[in-house]
Amino acid sequence: MTFTKTTEQSSKYEHLEQMSVHELLTHINHEDQTVPLAVEKALPQIEALVNATVNALKEGGRLFYIGAGTSGRLGIVDASECPPTFGVPHELVNGIIAGGDQAIRRAVENAEDSTTQAWLDLKAAGITAGDVVVGIAASGTTPYVISGLEACHKNSIVTGSITCNAGSPLALVAQFPVEVVVGPEFVTGSSRMKAGTAQKLVLNMLSTATMIQLGRVKGNKMVDMQLSNAKLVDRGTRMIMDEIGVDYETANHLLLTHGSVRKAVENFKL
Repeated sequence: MTFTKTTEQSSKYEHLEQMSVHELLTHINHEDQTVPLAVEKALPQIEALVNATVNALKEGGRLFYIGAGTSGRLGIVDASECPPTFGVPHELVNGIIAGGDQAIRRAVENAEDSTTQAWLDLKAAGITAGDVVVGIAASGTTPYVISGLEACHKNSIVTGSITCNAGSPLALVAQFPVEVVVGPEFVTGSSRMKAGTAQKLVLNMLSTATMIQLGRVKGNKMVDMQLSNAKLVDRGTRMIMDEIGVDYETANHLLLTHGSVRKAVENFKL
């Protein structure tokens, strides 16, 4: 099959600079509405990746995301949100970006073109054969990401990928590829738009479904969330009120005493 970068094809819209703000927003919104439908077509692939991830984490493994530019930043965002949302250790889900932490805010020249650095970065993070590495690249051609997964295979590490082009080199390397084909961007080649949105949706699914499977959600509540601000303390208090039928003051006391919704409820029921 011939590989074509649909993410690099010319926009369906011409003369963007001549459009009114209303026209720009309307057209961008129209394109954005196609993304969830593209994700839906990839659900079987996403399910396979989630199952592989859950199996690895249940056996003590960890999840790593590797990417460059926007893709790398999206992986870091997803990884960084898992501890406060689900109460898991910071080292359980990890985001690695080409160029290191400085690349989170500012692009590092040529970082994505390295064919050796990804594996060095993974080794520095303590990668093991029990872990899962998911390469994220809208184009599916980023050398940093591809070489990282190739090195993982040589070391018997499970791999997945998230791309937005069908039949990409990255998808061919990954054991559990996810391909969400969103087509040309509104601004030609600007894959932070539809492609970035697609990647974010897939990452949401991957981490959330995995954490639910690992028992980090009860009913539909984040019972292990970190109590890092007043809003979350109030949310946790109301969760306890709903679960065990006590007043706000009692629920709040239980929460602050035990440190989490789960522990507060479990100790109350003892």
